[in-house]
Amino acid sequence: MGWCVRGIRGATTVEENSKAAIEQAVVELMASICERNVFEPQDIGCVIFTATSDLDALFPSQAARCHLRGWENVALLDLAQLEVPGSVPRCIRVLLQINTPHPQPEIQHVYLRGARGLRPDRV
Repeated sequence: MGWCVRGIRGATTVEENSKAAIEQAVVELMASICERNVFEPQDIGCVIFTATSDLDALFPSQAARCHLRGWENVALLDLAQLEVPGSVPRCIRVLLQINTPHPQPEIQHVYLRGARGLRPDRV
């Protein structure tokens, strides 16, 4: 099988709405995704972050671009998460689109901290 585009999902929560807390959570989430999936920054098509409205101290993409080596040229986008009653507060979600030879069942999605309940089948 040849290379194709695959999506990798992930999410985490933040204890407080601060630059340091958002940076730490994003770096931890992205490090876990990179550790569990085999790819290089040049394999990434794009990365889309969403954050709940209670997180506005820092763009998640800014944390990724500043703290992840080799991500200077990766296309990153931040969006607001829909406000749904009962949803997880202070939550950052991510969708990476990567080029990979790995089949879909080998992709490891990552849910950390308070976001584990979003996909208990993936924890």
